[in-house]
Amino acid sequence: MASKSFKLTRSNLSSSSDVSDAQKHPMTQIVTFARRTSSGRYVRYSRDDLDSELGSSDFTNYTVHIPPTPDNQPMDPSISQKVEEQYVSNSLFTGGFNSVTRAHLMDKVIESEAIHPQMAGMKGSSCAVPGCDAKVMSDERGNDILPCECDFKICRDCYVDAVKQGNAICPGCKEPYKNTDTDEITVEDGRPLPLPPTRTMSKNERRLSLMKSTKSMMVRSQTGVGDFDHNRWLFETKGTYGYGNAIWPKEGDMGNGNDQNDEVVEPKEFMNKPWRPLTRKLKIRAAVLSPYRLLILVRMVILGLFLAWRIRHPNTDAYWLWAMSIVCEIWFAFSWLLDQLPKLCPINRATDLNVLKEKFETPSPSNPTGKSDLPGIDVFVSTADPEKEPPLVTANTILSILAADYPVEKLACYVSDDGGALLTFEAMAEAASFANTWVPFCRKHDIEPRNPESYFNLKRDPFKNKVRSDFVKDRRRVKREYDEFKVRINGLPDSIRRRSDAYHAREEIKAMKRQRQNVVDDEPLETIKIPKATWMADGTHWPGTWMQPSAEHSKGDHAGIIQVMLKPPSDEPLHGSADEIKLIDLSEVDIRLPLLVYVSREKRPGYDHNKKAGAMNALVRASAIMSNGPFILNLDCDHYIYNSQAMREGMCFMMDRGGDRICYVQFPQRFEGIDPSDRYANHNTVFFDVNMRALDGLQGPVYVGTGCLFRRIALYGFDPHRSKEQHPGCCSCCFGKRKKHTSIANGSEEHRGLRMGDSDDEEMDLSLFPKRFGNSAFLVDSIPIAEFQGRPLADHPAVKYGRPPGALTIPRELLDASTVAEAISAISCWYEDKTEWGQRVGWIYGSVTEDVVTGYRMHNRGWKSIYCVTKRDAFRGTAPINLTDRLHQVLRWATGSVEIFFSRNNALLASSRMKILQRIAYLNVGIYPFTSIFLIVYCFLPALSLFSGQFIVQTLNVTFLTYLLGITITLCLLAVLEIKWSGIELEEWWRNEQFWLIGGTSAHLAAVLQGLLKVIAGIEISFTLTSKSAGDDVDDEFADLYIVKWTSLMIPPITIMMINLIAIAVGVSRTIYSTIPQWSRLIGGVFFSFWVLVHLYPFAKGLMGRRGRTPTIVFVWSGLIAITISLLWVAISPPSGANEIGGSFSFP
Repeated sequence: MASKSFKLTRSNLSSSSDVSDAQKHPMTQIVTFARRTSSGRYVRYSRDDLDSELGSSDFTNYTVHIPPTPDNQPMDPSISQKVEEQYVSNSLFTGGFNSVTRAHLMDKVIESEAIHPQMAGMKGSSCAVPGCDAKVMSDERGNDILPCECDFKICRDCYVDAVKQGNAICPGCKEPYKNTDTDEITVEDGRPLPLPPTRTMSKNERRLSLMKSTKSMMVRSQTGVGDFDHNRWLFETKGTYGYGNAIWPKEGDMGNGNDQNDEVVEPKEFMNKPWRPLTRKLKIRAAVLSPYRLLILVRMVILGLFLAWRIRHPNTDAYWLWAMSIVCEIWFAFSWLLDQLPKLCPINRATDLNVLKEKFETPSPSNPTGKSDLPGIDVFVSTADPEKEPPLVTANTILSILAADYPVEKLACYVSDDGGALLTFEAMAEAASFANTWVPFCRKHDIEPRNPESYFNLKRDPFKNKVRSDFVKDRRRVKREYDEFKVRINGLPDSIRRRSDAYHAREEIKAMKRQRQNVVDDEPLETIKIPKATWMADGTHWPGTWMQPSAEHSKGDHAGIIQVMLKPPSDEPLHGSADEIKLIDLSEVDIRLPLLVYVSREKRPGYDHNKKAGAMNALVRASAIMSNGPFILNLDCDHYIYNSQAMREGMCFMMDRGGDRICYVQFPQRFEGIDPSDRYANHNTVFFDVNMRALDGLQGPVYVGTGCLFRRIALYGFDPHRSKEQHPGCCSCCFGKRKKHTSIANGSEEHRGLRMGDSDDEEMDLSLFPKRFGNSAFLVDSIPIAEFQGRPLADHPAVKYGRPPGALTIPRELLDASTVAEAISAISCWYEDKTEWGQRVGWIYGSVTEDVVTGYRMHNRGWKSIYCVTKRDAFRGTAPINLTDRLHQVLRWATGSVEIFFSRNNALLASSRMKILQRIAYLNVGIYPFTSIFLIVYCFLPALSLFSGQFIVQTLNVTFLTYLLGITITLCLLAVLEIKWSGIELEEWWRNEQFWLIGGTSAHLAAVLQGLLKVIAGIEISFTLTSKSAGDDVDDEFADLYIVKWTSLMIPPITIMMINLIAIAVGVSRTIYSTIPQWSRLIGGVFFSFWVLVHLYPFAKGLMGRRGRTPTIVFVWSGLIAITISLLWVAISPPSGANEIGGSFSFP
């Protein structure tokens, strides 16, 4: 069955004389309807494109201009927009370079039926007009909107025809419609439809006018020129007067217009409340921090004296050994300084969610209805390969986002599928379907965590602190639904394959029939080769990547795709019902779901797609056009929301005093599925709990790629407000501040950003935006709106660049086809040409660690970042516990650091807006891989000492041992104090030290070599995705830990272990057979060899695989080989005087 579709093209409207200036737009969206054949091809309804087999009566020219005008569209725009939005949510939009943007109306998105009114593919009543099978207009609950009292079901197009051409006669009862303007049409719950928007203004113009009006209102409130408009408040809320009134409405009833409750309560104080901050800075106790800083100074002095003594006292017997050791030790001291100096100012922070709720979600004179005044958040989830990133993991992440404790109408989720796979598309559709059950269940029973896989696998009592009597019954039903959901998700690959095979067989049969019909006489039949397409559930071709790639349907060559899985929710709460058909009673639960959009950017050969950074930038542009949340939360597909209030915690920092200068809030990464001993330091607690807390006391933590809440305007490359002010000096975190004025014009062209208005009267210069952001007018118009909506409240004299309270309580604009079509254009492969995307705007290109570079650019423009450590982990994810996967992960990070060091993003080239200690921290990020060169040399020095019978010093005298003892003791004391103020454990610190040597002798060295090859020879570096565990191995949760997968990165550590083991045996043998044993040199060499081997112990354990599976013969042969090599060395180079002690030894 052919499905209906329409395609969108751009055309210029002619300036006719009968059109007023207010109704003229330079460009508009034209929707040209077409049909899609059973083979998945588009056929337009025009004479030029019809097949020859169709008769002249089978076609018609049908063009609809959007937006509707009063002349040809008498329908209420509010209803028109709702119906348009319904079409948008049920349409799959595709398009791109040199192709027409099409919107394919999908009758079916997945095999199962959609049951939520916001879902794509939601079934509704059909139009009762003969010959029309379109859907009836519906409201946010999915109920039919019927314009006539006879309840005749009619679709939008038939209603327009009846009003325009049928003299407004109802096709059912043959009576005229009472009101063709449909202003009085109401839905079943009795609430009137919202007032229609102004016809002469576009969507972005309405947003801009609102922003300007709220700005002027804020100015009047601050200057005292204007007063609060009580009349407007009373009219909009149907409320009563305040203090002294005879009757005060019940709290919470002031904005609902409900006159049934006459209960009188005490008036709530709106005014004269003391200002309370949203966040607090918790300083480390001086009893811990002061000794910590003192020890850093003491160790610096000891290292300096030790290196000076080493240089003045060379080992003349082994000058080469001394020279190598002293060079390595100087570098180790330098790298330790780079790592330790940024740790001078660690701090902790705390948030107050009660104050956030009071300021933004409590009724007040500026917000009488008590609607949420919080800014919107667009959540980005990135995935690229469903084979390495299981769809079930991604689906659980999506469900945790949809169920987050944040205003539903302010939340939007965008899923970036960089592989364009139908498997990911249908998995997201299944997740949207299951969210209809899971999200209300979480809200009803306050579930934590809101990832169903993690929740149902909790080892604690799930019934603890649950007071509702129906919790057990609801949990059992939802668990059963989730099990069925997992079965559907895991069965999607086979389902898609069977479906595609069936449709492909049908196409082959049709082709063979047509071939036989065209055969003349007995001509031989040629074999027909039809590309094996991948088919969607509605029986049409998937426009993305096919399972068997072909032209325009492969990972690197496919059209851009946007599907609104869940359309934007209504502005008012939507409670469920207690029907027996429903799984659980939702009569007291808001069942609305946030906006969910599937996005797969266009890819074409010959274009550099810039991996994850390019995908993120495509999401930035698409989301700016569709929802334009002023804040962006970036999550990997395997990182889910573990704390449902994590977004509120991050918003406390953004909305607090001084929040307008914060570019992002970074949350720590926490991991699940790690072995109890954390063999390969996957938790990385030293970095996340020590280094990042310390950076928070400077200019802020680095961006680590996931779990980060961005300010959209900072991603656009703008400078923060108050760019000319006091800039701290090099030691401002510990001592005083010095004044330093910086000017925008003084910065280099690379580091220069756009200026935001320094006052409310100063507007942004929009003329510069197209060159930087591209030619999308929707995107350019959204920038000042995002900047204004992201401002903190102007509720304190210190907030200079704020917005008035209540400015964001307006409902969100509905989606229309032209908006989604513009988003399709913004994700095309050519859009970034001749723009600054990836250079100064968005995620920065040119490095495999685009996250660090992106954060560096923001800090370099003067922005600050915040590290938010919540009591309950904000996000949790997975990490590779397999040794090989872990080494490849470290290799990618280190390679990115080498690229940064050799690029313009080197911290040595940073602007004066970056603090000195912050610059040192970024410098350490680019330099640390080079430590591997000196580390490998130093790991071989003990073996060389044992082989040669020499040591790095002439003798182990008291001075050397004293220095060594002082360096070791200060290191241990610093570790103890770091553990004290950071809260980590000693075992975690030791695991980090071990893996520092493992990674330094393997992945870091390879990264240096690859980076040098790229810089010198121009050889590009490519990496594969790290495989994510699907959690299907129930028998052994840590099965991947014991899998040994060979990689060349293992060669240096294995060589170091073998050489040191052999050297110990040789050194012991040499000393025993020596006439004058040099025990001091032996002890020194054996001690340092043992130090190396202890650090490599986790690596050696990983090579043995699963416990108990290593054959005993391996250990026997290893011992025999070591003994044989030792005896061979003694036989070849016997020590002098050996014959007198134990007689000669020779092989027979």
